[in-house]
Amino acid sequence: MARKILIVDDEPALQSMVGEFLKQAGYETQAAMSCRDAAEAFRTGTPDAVLLDVMLPDGDGFSLLAKLRQMRDVPVLFLSARDEDEARLRGLGLGADDYITKPFLPQELLLRLQAVLRRVYQEPSGAAKLGDAEIDWGKGTVRRAGEETALTAKEFALLKKLWDARGNIVTVDALCSALWDGPLVGYENTLMVHIRRLREKIEPSPSKPQFLLTVRGLGYRLEREDTR
Repeated sequence: MARKILIVDDEPALQSMVGEFLKQAGYETQAAMSCRDAAEAFRTGTPDAVLLDVMLPDGDGFSLLAKLRQMRDVPVLFLSARDEDEARLRGLGLGADDYITKPFLPQELLLRLQAVLRRVYQEPSGAAKLGDAEIDWGKGTVRRAGEETALTAKEFALLKKLWDARGNIVTVDALCSALWDGPLVGYENTLMVHIRRLREKIEPSPSKPQFLLTVRGLGYRLEREDTR
């Protein structure tokens, strides 16, 4: 089944160019030119990923991202003419999966979209255990004390990277590479935010972690637990 991509941008020429290019690459596309139309298309069209402009006629992409996350967690890539580090870091800090500056090459957009989709959707099914936490890779959830919590796309990719290397140190650069494409400068603080949120879901006491450990000056290590 072809993945469905929602393109949110108020530039008709860019909408047409990106939509046609993605269709040629085998994707289905939806189009929206405002926050209001995008929210409705997201709700009714159930896209697998969103390409989201920052500046829209009735709002901004940052606020819209928060609204979309309340409905469903899918990969979101910002497309923006704003190249400031502050804007990029804000978007990534809100949980976007990538931030691409206009103008861009269509092939670069395609490659970065494909990389994000591979990370999010092509993970193994099955379950794993961390103490009293059960991780369901197929559902992207963590169950503890009878309560099930969904992992965000970033948390899922982060936990999977650590799980594959469990018992060993994974450097900050390696974790950033698993979560984002392109230059890795400026991602460290955002990574720490995702680590903190992930600990809240897998650790009995997030402030005193037993499983997701910090290795000062190097990175992080996930303690070994048996898979089911």
